[in-house]
Amino acid sequence: MFKNLGAKTYLYPMPVLIISTYDEFNNPNAMNAAWGGIADYNQVTVSLSEHKTTENFMKTKAFTIAVGDAEHVANCDYVGIVSANDDPHKMEKSGFTTTKSKFVNAPVINELPLTLECEVISFENGTLIGKIVNILAREDILGEDGLPDLNKFNPITYDPCHHKYVALGKVVGSAFKDGEKLK
Repeated sequence: MFKNLGAKTYLYPMPVLIISTYDEFNNPNAMNAAWGGIADYNQVTVSLSEHKTTENFMKTKAFTIAVGDAEHVANCDYVGIVSANDDPHKMEKSGFTTTKSKFVNAPVINELPLTLECEVISFENGTLIGKIVNILAREDILGEDGLPDLNKFNPITYDPCHHKYVALGKVVGSAFKDGEKLK
């Protein structure tokens, strides 16, 4: 039996994305966004309302997206509940430090281990589309194959029903392989 829940944002997993930009004075800013993901091979999309961050990336035409992790839940939540419009010292208070991206005019949050460095393609009707120029990964989260290893990295997702952050779980299968047994 099923229960109708209505039109909601209940899609799982919903990544915790920390979008970072520079303002007009080259000060770093970051916000927490949950409604986003990969849009194409080299593109991301994020649904956003008007924020200081949106003002910033429209001027700089660049942003970074870091993946929130379990070790920095409070920091990630903080940048989502405090606006730089209200607190100019938001980034200092967040506990995050930044370094300028080598690929785009946007800050990289040093504490978060995986960052997509992006250029703005468009921002219309609240939908940001960005071109991924580079992906920056801390070496300590890389596996023997040189790629991010979820055994060394604890990305979090947002539970929109209960307003909780949840760590990803264990591996349960192999993509493009497990379904072969049903052919």
